[in-house]
Amino acid sequence: MNILSKLISVGALVALAACTNATDLDGYGSGAGGAGSGGAAGSASDPTSPAYFQQAVGDRVLFEVDQSTLTDAARGILQGQAEWLMQNVDYSAVIEGHADEQGTREYNLALGARRANAAREFLISRGVAGNRLKVLSYGKERPIEICSEEACYAKNRRAVTILSSDLTG
Repeated sequence: MNILSKLISVGALVALAACTNATDLDGYGSGAGGAGSGGAAGSASDPTSPAYFQQAVGDRVLFEVDQSTLTDAARGILQGQAEWLMQNVDYSAVIEGHADEQGTREYNLALGARRANAAREFLISRGVAGNRLKVLSYGKERPIEICSEEACYAKNRRAVTILSSDLTG
């Protein structure tokens, strides 16, 4: 693993740690997913937690080159996201659209928006209220892999669902 990959990994861990629910820092499970929910509140074993959503359901879907059409695999993940969101109505989501580094900044921002909207429309078609879902495009500005090879490009062509408990209202 090169130094850049290590720095990106550390940055991702810090960002994930910043997502801790400050209202549940007492450790007693007073927040969503407390006693009887099947796991420690907020942990990946708690089926009502964002960590569970990210790890067990899946928070991202991938796209083919220059496409915003959902693949069968993407539809499967989004179906799981829709079911989770329907059972956990206290959460809203921002769907981020991303593209690989090929193409212009403007083109990739538009492509990222189409990808995020494709995911949003699928979730709405499965019963998730549209007012719980926002879209945001980063285009090629936030890659998770940095290299000029197809293996990296493929990971950067994505839509990521980021949960929030404070977007409604």
